[in-house]
Order: sequence, then C-alpha cells, then structure tokens
Amino acid sequence: MAEIINGKELAKKIKKELKEEVIKLKENGINPKLAVIMVGNDSGSQVYVRNKSKACEKVGIDFKEYLFEENISEDFLLETIHKLNNDSSVHGILLQSPVPKHININKAFQTILPEKDVDGFNPVNVGKLTIGEDTFISCTPYGIIKMLEEYNIETEGKNAVILGRSNIVGKPMIQCMLNKNSTVTVCHSKTKNIEEITKKADIIISAIGRPKFVKENMVKDGAVVIDVGINRLEDGTICGDVDYEAVSRKASYITPVPGGVGPMTIAMLLVNVVKSAKILNN
Repeated sequence: MAEIINGKELAKKIKKELKEEVIKLKENGINPKLAVIMVGNDSGSQVYVRNKSKACEKVGIDFKEYLFEENISEDFLLETIHKLNNDSSVHGILLQSPVPKHININKAFQTILPEKDVDGFNPVNVGKLTIGEDTFISCTPYGIIKMLEEYNIETEGKNAVILGRSNIVGKPMIQCMLNKNSTVTVCHSKTKNIEEITKKADIIISAIGRPKFVKENMVKDGAVVIDVGINRLEDGTICGDVDYEAVSRKASYITPVPGGVGPMTIAMLLVNVVKSAKILNN
C-alpha cells in the first residue's frame, strides 16, 4: 500500500512557522496584507475566497476582499488593480478565477505588479520561473514541490508525467519539475495512448479534472501519484482525478482528495504573501 502524502498536516506545519514569522515582521512594523478580487458570484470561488480569508486570519495576515458584480467593466477592474498596486499597505494581489467572459484575465494578470503577484501568473514571474530565477511560483505547483521535498521523494532523473496543460497548474508544473531535474512528459486532451505514457512514469501529476481518470492499469508499481483534481460527483461526494483505492495498492506514495494538494495551495499562497511583504520592505 502507498504511503499517504498528508497535505493537510504539512500545510499546518507551514502555517505554524509562518505565524511566528508574521509576529516578527509585525514587531518590525511590517503588516503583511493580501487583497483578493472576485468578480461575479461563482459558488466555487466563494468557497476558495472564504478559505483564503480564514487561513490569513490564522497566521496573522491582513485580508481585504473586493467583491464586484459580474457586469463590471474591464476598465474598472484594471483601475482597481492599479490602485492596489499603488497602495503600499498591500503586499499581495490575487484575482480569483474564473472571471466573466467580457474580461480578459491575462490582461488583468499582466496589470498586477510582478512583486505583488502572489499567484505567480504575471508573465514576468512565469518567465523567471522558466529561466530558473527566484520568483513567485503558482501556488498549486509550488505546494506539490514542497510535498515532494518534505517526503524526500527523488525527482532528479525521474520520469515525471503531467496530465493537463492549464496555465494555472500544468504549465508551471512542467517548469517546476524541469527545475528539479526530472524528465518531463505532458499529456492533454489531444494526446494518444496516454496509458502507455503513464505506465513509464516514476511520478504522475494529474490536473485534468476528470473523476477517477487515472486507473490502476495506468500506473507502474512504486510510482508516486499526485492528484490535483477536485471533482464533485452526482451524489455530492468529492473525488480526485485518480481511482484512489485501486491506485494506492500499486503506488509508493499518493495524495488523497480531499486533504492532499488543496491545503498546500493555500499554504503556499500565504508563503508568497509573506515573501512579498519582505521584498517590498527590503
């Protein structure tokens, strides 16, 4: 049976360390602050924003929400971002996705100052990640790297297969694994014979949003399986992209859903906010 990578416990440990760091920063007159912008009333986004707010509160990071109706103009959104860029009390700016179709989300991400871009989506930070410079890394891939490090999982020279090529997880994950000296293969909706590719993987990272897509016959004995998927089934239960029960009998390490990657995503957002506060205050 696979060893469970407990993202919930690791996130707790990271938050405890951050709390102590925030206390020290406040003693030096620095109050880390995160501003979250949400456009529209997507129910999933509301849950995420609420969780981010609670997490900030726990470690002592100031949190400010900007909730807008979905019919606001793109110009109004960009104007709000500019104001937050110029507000020295704000260290991190996060635009919750998805946004309504009339708003160009990439334009909005480009407007956030790179040094306040705690989600790691500004092209400057994406570029820095690509050339291996210190930068803000997108929170989910960053959380996965922390998990691999915490459990001493070897990445150098290993075959890592990433399922999914989104800008939020798949693409930055490719770069993170390359920076860890893995040999990286990416599969997506147009990939043929995915099963043949995943069978050769030492590490599988699935972020495709398809319930129980990764089956036991797709995984070789002893592989490390990281499940980014959060899928709600018809009966209201949540499952990942991986057929957990079956795959955990073959894998050496596996992340559960929930309690795996999810808590780490929020923990790494907090890490990025504290990092930003330190950078902006030299």
